Amino acid sequence: MNAAARHRNIIVLSAFFCRTGMALAENTSLAPVPSILPDVGFSFLRVLGALAIVLGLFLSGVWLFRNWQRLVVGNQSSPRLNVLETRPLGNRHGLYVVRYEQQRMLLASSPTGVALISHLPDCEPPAAPLTVSDNAPFAQTLQRVLVRTASLERIVNGQEQPVTQ
Repeated sequence: MNAAARHRNIIVLSAFFCRTGMALAENTSLAPVPSILPDVGFSFLRVLGALAIVLGLFLSGVWLFRNWQRLVVGNQSSPRLNVLETRPLGNRHGLYVVRYEQQRMLLASSPTGVALISHLPDCEPPAAPLTVSDNAPFAQTLQRVLVRTASLERIVNGQEQPVTQ
């Protein structure tokens, strides 16, 4: 085939495709195709909501892991063994006033161990904690606590003998 025949065939085919395309375009209306994709704003809100739920579940799990003993044990009575006061005496030496139930003891701590120095006078049973329902004004309650603390401090320092009834 010569070049002129090739060019003629190409022109005929391109005219055919142009006419066919124009005929199809005339028969169909070019209405916009409805989008099946959701709105971007709504999708963003859904992602943020899901992230908030996941973070909330994670943080509540961490809180439960760290505080599970509080939830399982609940409110128990006050501990029977308490360290009332601590005084450092230098490098790795110290004095401790320890209460076990009603007994008080003075202990010395050193790098070689712990030694009992003396038994202190028995203390009164722990008073009931002050409640919010007390009708005493704040100033009177504070004064009562301060007087009690000062008298206990004088007894521990040996300046005053405990009152026995």
